[in-house]
Amino acid sequence: MTDTLYGSPASLFSGKARAYLDWKGVDYAEIAPNLEIRNDVIVPAVGRMIIPVMKLGDGAILQDTSLIIDHYEAAQGGPSVYPDTPRQHFAARLLECFGDEWLVIPAMHYRWNYNEDWIYGEFGRSVAPDAPPEQQVAAGKMVGTPFKGFVPMLGINEATIPAIESSYEALLADLDAHFTVHPFLFGTRPSIGDYGLIGPLYAHLYRDPASGEIMERLAPRVADWVRRMVKPEAPLSGEFLANDEVPETLMPILKRMMAEHLPFLAETAQLFGEWHAQNPDAEIPRGVGMASFTIEGVGGEGAARTFSLWMLQRALDYLGSLGGDDRAACDNLLREVGGEALIDFTMPVRLAYENHTLTVAFD
Repeated sequence: MTDTLYGSPASLFSGKARAYLDWKGVDYAEIAPNLEIRNDVIVPAVGRMIIPVMKLGDGAILQDTSLIIDHYEAAQGGPSVYPDTPRQHFAARLLECFGDEWLVIPAMHYRWNYNEDWIYGEFGRSVAPDAPPEQQVAAGKMVGTPFKGFVPMLGINEATIPAIESSYEALLADLDAHFTVHPFLFGTRPSIGDYGLIGPLYAHLYRDPASGEIMERLAPRVADWVRRMVKPEAPLSGEFLANDEVPETLMPILKRMMAEHLPFLAETAQLFGEWHAQNPDAEIPRGVGMASFTIEGVGGEGAARTFSLWMLQRALDYLGSLGGDDRAACDNLLREVGGEALIDFTMPVRLAYENHTLTVAFD
């Protein structure tokens, strides 16, 4: 039986899942979740409204794009989006975390400060495709208003917006230079790092019209990469670079992650450790206060999101599985990009994502 992706063209993480499923050659159908699907399928299965959700042919439900990808990597085999060699594999996992958990800041800024009226219509057409335009806009506002409410919680405000835009434009320039040489991050095959970046860079920053115009104008090769990712011409094809090469053109992007994202993750881990010590038996919340960040020399504060720690843990688990020369190669990569803090980084507690919920893992 065909698997079903409940997703939306405007959804950041639906874009990540869909791009992977199409490259992997998965037999699936995508359905936009109307109110009936939301109330009768997703919320009963997951416990809250969230997309994307993958319903397998046997009725099992998968939620979270990383778990969806890992399921099909194991179930279908074939060429993998995880490189076999240590530096590439580790760098790809880091970039998945960076895309999923940090680039949500420019993604949400440009959507809600450049494309607000347009996105209400998009949401409305998704949830009420047969309704008149004015009803679609009203429905879109009902769906979109809670998302808009997240904007200040991410630290997006008048003081930080110029720095967020400057950082994003610099990232576009670095990616544009890289895609001048390579079609994907690590060669001619997309990696898990590519799929981390495609969520924000496609659904919000390419597809939304005002931010899409910015990408096309400032970084046309990034826009070309987006199109390669979302409409793969040759699924299950391509190779990663030989000799475990992490291209020099990726170093500025990894350095940006370490300068901007890593200190924020470290403070989030500290806040979570303090919270957990005081609430050892409580359900893990989505946020544990506000953590500070610095972007282009400008300071701000954003919600200290616990899920970001689980994504970082995925990368650190891989690092911790290595020994000998492989571990030394990844440690040296971290030193090259200013990520020394990750060499001996300790999570306050081990996390698991089970039954669609973040929990403390008990080994």
